[in-house]
Amino acid sequence: MKPAGGAPLLIMRAVGKTFSNGVTALDRVDLTLREGDFLSLLGPSGCGKSTALRIIAGLSSPTTGVLDWRGPPLAQTDIGFVFQEPTLMPWASVFDNVWLPLRLKGVSRREATPAIAELLERVHLTGFENAVPRELSGGMKMRVSIARGLVTKPRVLLMDEPFAALDEITRFKLNNDLLELWQDERFTVVFVTHSVFESVFLSNRIVVMAARPGRVFEEVEVDAPYPRDEVFRTSADYAALCRKTSDVLGRAMDAPALTKAGAFDGIH
Repeated sequence: MKPAGGAPLLIMRAVGKTFSNGVTALDRVDLTLREGDFLSLLGPSGCGKSTALRIIAGLSSPTTGVLDWRGPPLAQTDIGFVFQEPTLMPWASVFDNVWLPLRLKGVSRREATPAIAELLERVHLTGFENAVPRELSGGMKMRVSIARGLVTKPRVLLMDEPFAALDEITRFKLNNDLLELWQDERFTVVFVTHSVFESVFLSNRIVVMAARPGRVFEEVEVDAPYPRDEVFRTSADYAALCRKTSDVLGRAMDAPALTKAGAFDGIH
């Protein structure tokens, strides 16, 4: 299967964000998100990746620019969010943590059970329904968080460095499982990461960002077919795409900061 990407779902035009302390986190970001994309935002710390994600989620408002959502209006439950930390309720069971978004919609525990049972099976947590977070590993907690993000069947799933704190083996397994879910359900993903290797493995598009202020530096198309597995991860094509993306990221990190007027100020 060739990389995804259909009709435009969201067009960000000249989006900027300046905080009350005067720090400009984003400057004139132009970005198009397409239906079915697995789009990664890649860049160094402080380049505005998470700020852009929060603006897309509606958790923060842009200072300048517009977000143009296309197609049918999005309901609140059409956007799922998976944070860097699992942010689970420590006193609640795995089932109840996943049930929370449906419970807030007024869906009863009984009504929610089939959907939750199916999702827990998909994220390999069957048998752990009654466990509480302190009884789970870091990877298992993140699986709960992913299931919670998907339980409302969102059109868009936003993920803010969800696997950054995990060991490499667990991270690889969760990358594989996430791609399988995405291919089966066909939701649209915006995925924030610091990892070139992770972005290339997962994405059909990588938006590389530069800092001071945060802005789009360059886009990399990952023209590799799905499904992707260990064969792809050890292939020459994967290595070449990682080198290409790493080169773009290196140039983005070396890019001079911009003045408010948009001119280079030469700071490195």
